[in-house]
Amino acid sequence: MRPIALVGPTATGKSDLALDLAEALAARGVGGEVAAEVVNADAMQLYRGMDIGTAKLPPDARRGVPHHLLDVLDVTETATVAAYQRDARAAVDATRARGRVPLVVGGSGLYVQAVLDDLRFPGTDPALRARLDAELATVGPAALHARLAARDPDAARDILASNGRRIVRALEVVELTGQPFAASLPRPGAPRHDALLVGLDRDTAVLDDRIAARVDAMLAAGLVDEVATLAARGLRDGATASRAVGYREVLDHLDGAIDLDEARRRTVVATRRLVRRQRSWFRRDARVHWLDAARPDLVATVLGLADPSEGAPRSD
Repeated sequence: MRPIALVGPTATGKSDLALDLAEALAARGVGGEVAAEVVNADAMQLYRGMDIGTAKLPPDARRGVPHHLLDVLDVTETATVAAYQRDARAAVDATRARGRVPLVVGGSGLYVQAVLDDLRFPGTDPALRARLDAELATVGPAALHARLAARDPDAARDILASNGRRIVRALEVVELTGQPFAASLPRPGAPRHDALLVGLDRDTAVLDDRIAARVDAMLAAGLVDEVATLAARGLRDGATASRAVGYREVLDHLDGAIDLDEARRRTVVATRRLVRRQRSWFRRDARVHWLDAARPDLVATVLGLADPSEGAPRSD
């Protein structure tokens, strides 16, 4: 069976659906006792120790289904799509070689696309990157954003003035290529796999409530202690990890800038903004079959889409 990608907004139930699909495939005798393997496509779940705030499934909750690309980076390391692409493609290829179904699961749109499509990424120059990073630390993101606006106004409009890492990358690409940043961004090429892309979503009001409840559950489960532990391991110095939703808000709380109630409120708001960005990204891909995550026949519907001979119920 072809690979299946489960994509869409956070808090819609992608991880649980992946496990349900793996069990259903095993019951059908597809691939043997272990019928499917999950390839993580959530950028923040790459990090060791970032468990509660990323809703990462603990090992004892994975129902014996192998998971790849979880816990592969320290919080001080920078996640790159190019490195992820290399490792995730290897995991997908190895899973298929074992006769099992790869389930690519996550809401990081470019990461999903990097696995499934023939994307090539602009190169990097360590010396130039180091110089720009040093400038960022010295003058701050606003000054570099102003430079980007002068060099590439379109890129500056698309990148938040506070997103230092993205500003640095845009300036690096502009200086390396002499072209606008957008001209150097990867675009979909020929698909590498005949993958099924399934987008999960829920009614906006329902998803808003789920997000608020999930943030409360994360705090009750010890998110503040998790962030404090990671801060002692260098979380504040991590260019990628420190920006994760929930973690940056709790860091502000630990630093005394805001109280815990405000950290909670900001996390809920930031998560809802993330949902809007995820919807916008994935809705542009005409290959995605959108399903209401609340429908009771979700597993059968996805399996029917993956294997039309099964007769798939209509998608939403």
